[in-house]
Amino acid sequence: MTKITRLNQNERLSRIVIHGETIYIAGITSAISGDIKAQTRDVLRQIDDHLAAAGSDKHHLLTVQIWLKDISADFADMNSVWVEWVPKDALPTRATGEVKMASSNLLVEIIVSAAKLPT
Repeated sequence: MTKITRLNQNERLSRIVIHGETIYIAGITSAISGDIKAQTRDVLRQIDDHLAAAGSDKHHLLTVQIWLKDISADFADMNSVWVEWVPKDALPTRATGEVKMASSNLLVEIIVSAAKLPT
């Protein structure tokens, strides 16, 4: 049986779950107030940190789900930050949708899965 490792747990969830060579990172929201660009940059920085803690990086992303509070208002600006961050030679699959956020100040939430770095 393949080992499952759970990191950064709280009473509701594990922030990171590693199963075999696959890393799953729970939805990440911004720790700062700000516009969609600032929040997206903050979320992607956190994702970089979580990927590193789990033994990976953004070049090994498999799939990404992006949830926006207002897709009509924020899709273009979020994408402008995204295309600066994501490696052009390692684009993951991606879906983007609009959702009601848990807090009114949250504009974006991103969920990722990635492969572990080769050892």
